[in-house]
Amino acid sequence: MTAVAGLDLAERYLNEVRAILVRYVPDYEVWAYGSRVTGGAFEASDLDLVTRCPADLLQPCEQVFDLRDAFVESNLPIRVDVMDWARLPEAFRREIERGYVVVQAARGDAAAEPDAAIVANRKQPGDRG
Repeated sequence: MTAVAGLDLAERYLNEVRAILVRYVPDYEVWAYGSRVTGGAFEASDLDLVTRCPADLLQPCEQVFDLRDAFVESNLPIRVDVMDWARLPEAFRREIERGYVVVQAARGDAAAEPDAAIVANRKQPGDRG
């Protein structure tokens, strides 16, 4: 069971992911995307994350490399892939926007509740496309 609607990740792992995120990128919004959001994930599936600077979506996240290392060194039993929104091609950004959940709101973002994740265009079982 997960604490974020639409994210196929055990709560204990989500808590560890969030602890790492708040330590390395507290001022960034972080979205999950991929099979753990759109469906089709299995227990060992990786977790795909993307960092986004809410003040300037084209500002690269300089901490992304340290964040990646932190996930590699963590005790998480799954691989966590971290991308930087500012460094992604526009076509990949559009693909992510088709199905994501917010794992972390940027610090000071009063409009976003961290446990009230946004689920965008989530595929339902049996959907084609």
